[in-house]
Amino acid sequence: MTDTALTFSAAFAAAVTGEPDYDKLREISSTLVPFGNHAGIEITGIAPERAVVEIPDEPHLRNHLNTVHAGAQFLAADIAGACAFVGAVAPALSTVDMLVLRTAGSAFRKPAIGRIRAVATVDERDARAIIAGGGGRFDLDGRAHLYDEKDVLVAKFTFEYVCTTS
Repeated sequence: MTDTALTFSAAFAAAVTGEPDYDKLREISSTLVPFGNHAGIEITGIAPERAVVEIPDEPHLRNHLNTVHAGAQFLAADIAGACAFVGAVAPALSTVDMLVLRTAGSAFRKPAIGRIRAVATVDERDARAIIAGGGGRFDLDGRAHLYDEKDVLVAKFTFEYVCTTS
């Protein structure tokens, strides 16, 4: 780790003293992925059971078919998945050293048109194991479903993460 890299525990220290402050976790998470900010991806909610991220309806996020680019959809799903992890393990964030995406899968179901909402969750059993503590390396599964403004499912993503705790 370089001097400029932060562990999860250091990045989220201000939000996990006592009861987790999910609004503060959202604010902090919004600063941790500069590329997401550059693209205009917005984290709209973090809670223990899920995270929600939105892709704005902007021309620079569209492809040649005038639908939301697959890369923008993946970016939103990826950020939502990481935020779902933050919300799910919030009581134990002070012990988390890192979260790394190992593999991802995608299924694009319908054309993504307009503002898109990514709703992500992580496996509750995996999160409970991390919260239970003991330190070490944990595997964690997550998923994100993307919906258009009419609440139509446009894409599904699956994620496999590795998390280390101390």
